[in-house]
Amino acid sequence: MRVLIVNTSEKTGGAAVAANRLMEALKNNGVKAKMLVRDKETDLITVVATPHQLLMQWRFLWERLVIFLHTHFSRKHLFEIDIANAGADITGLREFKEADVIHLHWVNQGMLSLSDIRKILDSGKPVVWTMHDMWPATAICHLTLGCRKFTTGCSACPLLPAGLFGDTARHVWRKKQRLLKGGGRLIFVACSKWLASEARQSKLLEGKSVVSIPNPIDRRVFCPGDKAEARRMLGLPEGRRLMLFVAQRVSSGNKGAAYLIEACKLLYERHPDIAANMGIVMLGGSGIELAGQFAIPAYPLGYVSDTERIVAAYRAADLFVMPSLSENLPNTIMEAMACGVPCVGFNTGGIPEMIDHRRNGYVAAYKDAADLAAGIRWALADADAEELGRNAVHKVSVSYSQQSVAIKYIEVYNQAVAYKRYSL
Repeated sequence: MRVLIVNTSEKTGGAAVAANRLMEALKNNGVKAKMLVRDKETDLITVVATPHQLLMQWRFLWERLVIFLHTHFSRKHLFEIDIANAGADITGLREFKEADVIHLHWVNQGMLSLSDIRKILDSGKPVVWTMHDMWPATAICHLTLGCRKFTTGCSACPLLPAGLFGDTARHVWRKKQRLLKGGGRLIFVACSKWLASEARQSKLLEGKSVVSIPNPIDRRVFCPGDKAEARRMLGLPEGRRLMLFVAQRVSSGNKGAAYLIEACKLLYERHPDIAANMGIVMLGGSGIELAGQFAIPAYPLGYVSDTERIVAAYRAADLFVMPSLSENLPNTIMEAMACGVPCVGFNTGGIPEMIDHRRNGYVAAYKDAADLAAGIRWALADADAEELGRNAVHKVSVSYSQQSVAIKYIEVYNQAVAYKRYSL
């Protein structure tokens, strides 16, 4: 079987990481998998870039410009919205024609337009679409953040001001309705049970097949290792209990840094004996901006793309903390757990599917800095750290191994192929 995985980026972003890992998992299980991307970042021959790169960049800029106009020239939600008005027709590419299954992932920001997706569905190829956020099930947003309009029909989107251009959300919603109506068999895959449940409530996906399959991880790369050696590599102190906070941009509001800052302040005030020996390590862009706001020593490592250093950051940590306000099935929790690091996070999205409360970490009440602080204190001071670490590694080996995830996807591919053959 030949599978073409389509994603905007090869390596940057959680969806790209997950798509890349799936490609490797499939290849290790007998599937001939390739990736087609807009942004190619390595020299891997199994990853192909879309042609006409200058044109692809122009398509990205054109979509952003149109959105910028619709936001009345505000940058506030500029990258929280996609209208898919520009993209590339990939149906004429050799890789597309050779594939038995087309597997869409995160295809926004000028990669595929709605018209391009229509052409893919009309090509007669079996299509699987992995949802890394809610965009395939909404009109224009990636994160619904409490908005339930997608359950009846998106309109008057709260991310856009009312104005001169009409109801953009309603317009895109109707285009997506036409796109999905009569477009043949399309199987949606959600990376978490939570996302699958949300997607099934979308009026847009009514009657569509939605299954849940987690992202895979290579446990040969992400695995427990020597903590002292990892700290020496990264220049981190050996005598402190270190928490790790990871995000592409750690200052992003959705990543919840404000709650982590408040939790550290509470620990410093209520448990000074514990806080005196703690530190916070930040992996991701803009960490220096936040470092001075913590009540405990902070160690910003900046944005790191080197896998060896990323693994070292996990191994150096005593605890991984994710205060995000919205998450699907975060790769970072999976990576930390694979390295034997217990995790603390809010009860949102797919996080409670990964963290088994008080077994491999702590699930704090949503947006509750005090409970987040309680979870950190419990994990570092009360719990059996070695047992938490063993349980974390076991959870990953059972739920997120390359083989188990690849087998589930192969079953979905076979279903899609069988449906196409039956419908001919």
